[in-house]
Amino acid sequence: MKSSGKWWVLAIIVVVALAVLVPVLRKGEPTEPGVAVDQEQPAATVATKPTNKDTFVYATIGGGPDSLDGAYAYDNASGGIIYQLYDNLVQYDGENTDKFLPMLATEVPTIENGLISPDGKTYKFPLRKGVKFHKGNTLTPEDVAYTVQRLMLADPDGGPCWMLIEPLLGTMTIKDYAMQVAGVDDFDKVDAASLRKVAEDVKKAVTVDGDYVVFNLKNPYPPFMGILAHNSSWTAVMDKEWMIANGAWDGNVDTWVKWHNLAKEKMVAYDKANGTGPFVLKAWDKNNKQVILERFEDYWREPAKLKTVYVKYIDEYNTRKLMLEKGEADAIYVDPQYVEQVAQIAGVTTVTKPEVANRVALFNESIPVQGNPDVGSGKLDGNGIPSDFFADVHVRRAFAYSMDYDAVIDQVLVGLGKRIVGPIPSAVGFVNPDNPVYNFDLKKAEEEFKKAHNGQLWEKGFKMTISYNSGNEVRKTSAEIIEANVESLNPKFQIDVRPVEWATYLDNLRSGYTTMFFMGWIADFADAHNFVQPYMHSTGAFAGYMGQNFIDRAKQKYDALIDKGIKSLDPAERQEVYRELQRLSHEDVTAIWLYEALQPFAHRTWVKGFSKNPISPAQYDYYKIWIE
Repeated sequence: MKSSGKWWVLAIIVVVALAVLVPVLRKGEPTEPGVAVDQEQPAATVATKPTNKDTFVYATIGGGPDSLDGAYAYDNASGGIIYQLYDNLVQYDGENTDKFLPMLATEVPTIENGLISPDGKTYKFPLRKGVKFHKGNTLTPEDVAYTVQRLMLADPDGGPCWMLIEPLLGTMTIKDYAMQVAGVDDFDKVDAASLRKVAEDVKKAVTVDGDYVVFNLKNPYPPFMGILAHNSSWTAVMDKEWMIANGAWDGNVDTWVKWHNLAKEKMVAYDKANGTGPFVLKAWDKNNKQVILERFEDYWREPAKLKTVYVKYIDEYNTRKLMLEKGEADAIYVDPQYVEQVAQIAGVTTVTKPEVANRVALFNESIPVQGNPDVGSGKLDGNGIPSDFFADVHVRRAFAYSMDYDAVIDQVLVGLGKRIVGPIPSAVGFVNPDNPVYNFDLKKAEEEFKKAHNGQLWEKGFKMTISYNSGNEVRKTSAEIIEANVESLNPKFQIDVRPVEWATYLDNLRSGYTTMFFMGWIADFADAHNFVQPYMHSTGAFAGYMGQNFIDRAKQKYDALIDKGIKSLDPAERQEVYRELQRLSHEDVTAIWLYEALQPFAHRTWVKGFSKNPISPAQYDYYKIWIE
């Protein structure tokens, strides 16, 4: 057992030193740009010029996308690829998060131009003509309507579809709406006539009027435009004819349930794509962990300057760094603790950009124990943890006191971040800067552990595993900080920290097998609702990962407040609602609120045109950049 919670500071120093001094084992087959071989390499010869100005190689972490279907994808690895393949009705104006420009629409709706009704409940979008999909069909308003209708009816658990269902139908899920229509409390009890009416209502919510696509909202919804903007995978416009031909929902109001809440692999666009965007999907090579994109020559604006893009998923930092040095990668993902080291490479530019985002640690309050290796015995017997381990607020509070927040920011992020005081980041309105927080205090952590589970936890001890997505050094070190500090309090406390690939990490979350987990949330749209809803609502993006005990508490204490906040157009009322939610998040320890960070980027100086919208899931907008 480790006796001190500060061992990891030395570990960081050692890791950085080793990264400089130790030769790297490079892995893979040398069949594509940027892939290395299984042998020890001599010191890299730093490239002085690009070898191919038509090709861009980005080396990042993780195993690749989770899904390429916008109705399912709800992570940056997926969204960053979808962003390159598809267009949306509108796009953000540069790096602004509250100003929009036309994209597939020819005009951005406003009340002043008559395309938004005075009551804020109808949006009309005139559609651009002559736009081609990758497979050859021409874009029509029916494609846009079908895209949104299919998404609302598909509504996979934990997915992004709530963002359209809520403003257009007034519920958080299509199941909720169906039960409301049928007047029952179980989706399985919804009759055929009610199911048909659900689909009919969905079709009424998004209609076609000549060259216009019309959205008919249930209530005014101030951030609605951001839900439709490029960056939003869920409203990336798809080809209706191609989707149906490949086995997606056929548009029939009597059949939609067949396509509702499908497993990701059973969705048509899981690993295929046919958008109107500037790049075509050439390959999603899961074996070699890479995605290959090729320029779409018939792109409606003008073809991209880059011809080919390789996105390579390489967890080992030293391998990515060596690729950047040798010019085998034009850009790499870099953790904050390595930014200064990468900046020393000749011909490399490092920059930081703000995000509308935060980083947290979340608890699973109802962990399945059967067949779950992360919970040991599954009992409170010193060799595991029970299903309701984190349902005890004293356990959650003890873990919150065990996190050294300042050290994460100062040592792990090397100052590229600041503390958050609850679910709402500083970049959006209604944050309460004076909300109480938990500070690193092992004495208080011990007091809380001694109260937990009626005093039995301290007496018997526990054993558990915390997993993180492999390659994410910040999450790894954050988990190790928790491990070291908690274990230092009692020799009967045992925590193992284990890496898993990104897709596996997400699958484990969806199955509910994780114990506690580190996550980040980048805004879908720049509004406080987009942070309290995923973190605190019973149907939020993380609710299923946090377990039934959390869901029950959310229904009782948080849901009504969250619904009130988004439905109000009175800023003073919204301020009151969101302050109360932030207070409750502290009182109930709904999460360990860690930090919001500046995001570092590292690329060769020959990369031109780089920009980053704070909400974009894409690290690089390949349409806007070029190499010279």
